[in-house]
Amino acid sequence: MLVLSRKPGETIMIGDQIELIVLSTEGDVVKLGVVAPKEQQILRKEIYVALKESNLEASNPTANLNKLRDFFKKK
Repeated sequence: MLVLSRKPGETIMIGDQIELIVLSTEGDVVKLGVVAPKEQQILRKEIYVALKESNLEASNPTANLNKLRDFFKKK
């Protein structure tokens, strides 16, 4: 892991096209700006993990059948 220290207004480059800008710091909160190509998806990690889990679950036909069976058992 690379650890960098930056002050508000300073920037970090990721490759040639992604720029992270430290906008401000307030206590233990850091506000970041991201400049990247429109086709580059940028997500908070918790959203990324939730989408990944949802896609994995949706691709499991057995789990989907079990959920469907449980749904109809309740009715």
